[in-house]
Amino acid sequence: MKEIAFSGLWYWLILCAVACYFIGCFNFAVLISHFKKKDIRNIGSGNPGTLNMTRTFGLKLGAVNFLCDILKGGLPAVAVYFIFRNYVFAGTAVNVADFMRYFSGVFVVIGHIFPVTMKFKGGKGIASTLGLLGLGLTCECGWYLPIVLVIGALTIGYIALTEWGSMGSLIGVSVLTVWQAVLFVLRYQNSLVNVWIISLFMILLFINILTWGAHRKNIYKLLAGEEHHTSIIKRKNK
Repeated sequence: MKEIAFSGLWYWLILCAVACYFIGCFNFAVLISHFKKKDIRNIGSGNPGTLNMTRTFGLKLGAVNFLCDILKGGLPAVAVYFIFRNYVFAGTAVNVADFMRYFSGVFVVIGHIFPVTMKFKGGKGIASTLGLLGLGLTCECGWYLPIVLVIGALTIGYIALTEWGSMGSLIGVSVLTVWQAVLFVLRYQNSLVNVWIISLFMILLFINILTWGAHRKNIYKLLAGEEHHTSIIKRKNK
């Protein structure tokens, strides 16, 4: 492993933050809805995201949008991981890739939720966050993929049974975040007071604050029994 000091990293931090923010600003829901000669921001809940796309255009286009947002959130993290995987922070055993993939990914999520290209009114960041966490974990270790898929399947199953799309999505994000945090605790149990590890945990916490905060209205409506149902299973009328 090669060591890298902060003096040799700060410009990478700026570059990744800016580039990933603008990647996040690109909204696939708006693009796909324009192909249908509509604007998803003026339909349904008005949210340019997967759940509103599914409710409006059906499961197929919703799934396409979901996949695109997953890749948008995950691919930058994977790219950064492979760039820095052979580096550790100077004087520590902390892998630079562990910090940089989530540092970069959180800016994709920020760009998705607060895009300057859409007057800071974007989606809610669930699919991009799931892509960040899912692909981030998988690129770290390919053996994690089955676990990620199981968590994803359980999340979809919860949504299918309860039709509470927003809550199911938030639970999926939280479970993946906690799992990643536990893996870092086990990996760096002798270095938990390191500034980079503390910053990494703060980023993971901030990811949850972003996604839960973006869904605050959904949570209020859910508690009041007014939340929109998200049906991903076609039920025949009896």
